[in-house]
Amino acid sequence: MANVTFSAPTLAKDITVYGVAGDTKTLLALAKKNNIPIPCQCQDGECGSCLIKVTFLGDKTPLACNLTEKEKLTLSVNGKMDRKTLENIETNDLPPTYRLACQYILRDEDILVEFSGEPGVEIDLRR
Repeated sequence: MANVTFSAPTLAKDITVYGVAGDTKTLLALAKKNNIPIPCQCQDGECGSCLIKVTFLGDKTPLACNLTEKEKLTLSVNGKMDRKTLENIETNDLPPTYRLACQYILRDEDILVEFSGEPGVEIDLRR
């Protein structure tokens, strides 16, 4: 089980839900199941509307992840992943800060998921 806390300016308060690690459904599916309004359009990793910022909570080292080719391209096109960051992710097995909710498969780790509530718009960390 994983605790997933969703945070956005469009939510009245942060919402924490339990997710099943290794479930083949995406983080976007978990959000929809719990009525959390992460913007989404294509739901296939091509548009970038479900851009999220993921922060790992707890003392465990974040688990490695495999990004889909669609996610790599979409994050790169949207300025969230440069070549150096991608090389670091692939070489050191470190997960990136920004992800697409429609491509993110939940792991056995507690996370904070931040989103702006606007399609493809980065969360404003100055709030």
